[in-house]
Amino acid sequence: MTVVASGAAQLAPSIPKQKSGSLIGLLLVAAPVLLVVCLIIWPIISAIGRTLWLPDASGAYSFSLRTYVFFFTDKYSLANLRVTLWTTGMVMAILLVVCLPLALYLRFATGRLPAYVQGLAIFPLFVPSVILAYAFIRVLGPNGTVDLLLNAVHLPKIKTPYLTPWGPVIGLVWDNIPLTVLILVSGLGNITNAAVEAARDCGAGPLRVFWYIILPKLGNSILVAMSFTILGLFSAFTLPYVLGPASPEMMGPYMQRTFSGNNDPSNAITQAVVSFAFCILFGLFYVRSVAKNQRKA
Repeated sequence: MTVVASGAAQLAPSIPKQKSGSLIGLLLVAAPVLLVVCLIIWPIISAIGRTLWLPDASGAYSFSLRTYVFFFTDKYSLANLRVTLWTTGMVMAILLVVCLPLALYLRFATGRLPAYVQGLAIFPLFVPSVILAYAFIRVLGPNGTVDLLLNAVHLPKIKTPYLTPWGPVIGLVWDNIPLTVLILVSGLGNITNAAVEAARDCGAGPLRVFWYIILPKLGNSILVAMSFTILGLFSAFTLPYVLGPASPEMMGPYMQRTFSGNNDPSNAITQAVVSFAFCILFGLFYVRSVAKNQRKA
C-alpha cells in the first residue's frame, strides 16, 4: 500500500504538467494554422463561391454553373488546358531522365568532381526566370548564338523552340532541376552503402541494385519531387508567357490575360479553380504516399 500511495503521489503532479504542455503545443500550432486558414483556405473557398454564385440580368445573385460550362465547352480553354497538361507531363519525364542519374552520381561518386557537379546542378536556383528567358532567347532564339555558330561553319539553321510549346518545356526543366536534384539526393541518403555492397557481393549487377535496392526506397522522394514540380508548373507564368506561343497558352498566362486583358474576373477565377482541382488531384497521390509510409513506420 505504501508503494502504491507513493507512486500515485508522484504521478499526480505530472498530470497538470502534461495538460499544460499540450495547451502550449496547441497555442504554438494555432498561429500557423490560423495563417493558413486566412491566407489559403478562406481565399480558396471564397473563389469557389464566386464562381458558383453569379449575378443574373437583374443583378440578383443565384447558384449557376455557367462559367464551368463555358470553360469545358470552349475549344480554346480546353486547348490551353491540354497544353498545360502536356507541358507538365513532358517536363516531369525530362526531369526524371536528367535528374535521377545526376542524383545517383552525386550520392555514390567520390572525390572533388561531384562537388563541382552539384554546384552546377544547383546554379539555376539562383537565376531569376526573367534572366533565364532572356538567355534562352539570345542562345536558342532566331539569329541567336547557336544560329550564328552554325552559320559560321556553313551549316543550316535549327528550328528554334522559341515561341513554340517546347520553349516553356526547356525553360521549366532548367528552372526545376535544382529542387528535383536536392529532393532525390536527400532520398538517396536513406540508402546505406552496406546495402548496396551486400547486393553486389551476392552477384547483383547495377540494374538489379537500382531496381531492388535503390528504387523501392526512392519512390517516396520521386513522388515528393513530382508533387512540388507539378504545383510549380501549374502556377508558372513568366517562362510560359515569354517563351511560349500566343495560342494555345498555358493556364498561368491564360488566367492573367482573361483577368486583366479581357476584364473577366469570373472566368479567370473559374480557370484558377480548375487548375487548383488538378493540383489537388496530383496532391492526393502525395498525401496517400505519406500516410502509407507513416503506417508502415
